[in-house]
Amino acid sequence: MKKQLILALAFVAALMTSCKSSDKPLAGQNWHVENGVIVTNEPRRAAGQQSMLEFYTDPIPVVRVGFVGLGMRGPGAVNRFTHLEGVEIKALCDKYPDRAHACQRYLTNAGMPEAAEYSGEEGYKQLCERDDIDLVYIATNWQTHVEIALYAMEHGKHVAIEVPSATSIEDCWRLVDTSERTRRHCMMLENCVYDFFELTCLNMAQQGLFGEILHTEGAYIHNLTPYWDEYADNWRLDFNQKHGGDVYPTHGFGPCCEALNIHRGDKMEYLVSMATKSVNGLKVAKAKMGVDEFACGDHIVTLVMTKSGKSMEIQHNVFTPRPYNRLYQLTGTEGFANKYPITGFTFHNSQIDRDALPDIPRLDEHSFVSDEVKNKLLQYYKHPIHQEIEEKAKQVGGHGGMDFVMDYRLIYCLQNGLPLDQDVYDLAEWCCISELSAISHANKSMPVRVPDFTRGDWNKVKGLHFYMKGELPAAKIAKKL
Repeated sequence: MKKQLILALAFVAALMTSCKSSDKPLAGQNWHVENGVIVTNEPRRAAGQQSMLEFYTDPIPVVRVGFVGLGMRGPGAVNRFTHLEGVEIKALCDKYPDRAHACQRYLTNAGMPEAAEYSGEEGYKQLCERDDIDLVYIATNWQTHVEIALYAMEHGKHVAIEVPSATSIEDCWRLVDTSERTRRHCMMLENCVYDFFELTCLNMAQQGLFGEILHTEGAYIHNLTPYWDEYADNWRLDFNQKHGGDVYPTHGFGPCCEALNIHRGDKMEYLVSMATKSVNGLKVAKAKMGVDEFACGDHIVTLVMTKSGKSMEIQHNVFTPRPYNRLYQLTGTEGFANKYPITGFTFHNSQIDRDALPDIPRLDEHSFVSDEVKNKLLQYYKHPIHQEIEEKAKQVGGHGGMDFVMDYRLIYCLQNGLPLDQDVYDLAEWCCISELSAISHANKSMPVRVPDFTRGDWNKVKGLHFYMKGELPAAKIAKKL
């Protein structure tokens, strides 16, 4: 009897322990639960690391560039860089040697010297080890972004990485920590923040035209059915087959984060996410890969709450036959902007500057403004960056010119010793949505806390600023005083 009692007590103790296990880190996982919210591990800043907020280096009058990854996105980038002043293309690298060699034609057409060529699985290491390169431009598959970027920063190079730059929370932290320790720029090549509508809306928002922005929406809805065969070694479908969550969030999400000044006065607190089952994704993977499971749902919706009480929505769908859509909506107390499927604005009449825009009639506050009014607003509030470079950008091209604007701004800031428009914290915040959303909908849409990659510095910079030549970053001004 005594033995049975001891066994019963042991069973109860084990049961109580198991009931509390959700409050402790789960075995093999990088998260635990606190007060009903899933919390991922957030490492402290190590000794020798410094914040990269508004980080800038000495001016680099001639930026020497090496390109890694010359399959789908890379060749266009090489071509665009031949149209930038103060740039030398020193090296071209791809896993396949014919791709690197094919890009020499862009240099030849521009009257530029041939670049060194590297190839193979680790050809990028030779490129990064050169002492005549300032910037490594990475356009490989997602799975290799982080290792190449880390190697480049460790060898003293600034890096610019295609989207998504990282696909896990751990890799986001690795990029943040290495950038902080090596004091090298680590920028994500998120082109959509330079879209002509998005950047104009950001200018409107910063001038208060929408009042206080309360809610934003973004998406990546793009039927990839015609394109799966174009990804070398089937890397993109393979990634979707193995990973749940919003695996490609940054195109729709980046412009929303900029409009809400994320880590420049506000920060994301937590998210919840849910996904449909996989039907079309599984179907194509079955046909191409012979698999019976597919992790990424056909349609994914993620909601984010910020510390100041703003909300954000992000959607992902690359599997169903829908028109291309990045949503892009700004809902403010005084106005509204929408890009897809209809581009337009709605404003309170009190928001229109009648002295500057005397020809605008009284608006119907329940409808989109007329095309005439919309075009006048877009012209009047055109962002200074577009005023400077729009004509050339549209001539050079790249998603209508926004790719060229992105490259232009990257080089402009390096040449003039200015903080980049996007920093490593933008990269981490926009990319971490992938794994966080997967964790949420794998746990019945539990809320998941968004890490603070700035480690408490999210409120030190007041608002997003695109620096121009001759401007001094706030940190530099404070140091001079």
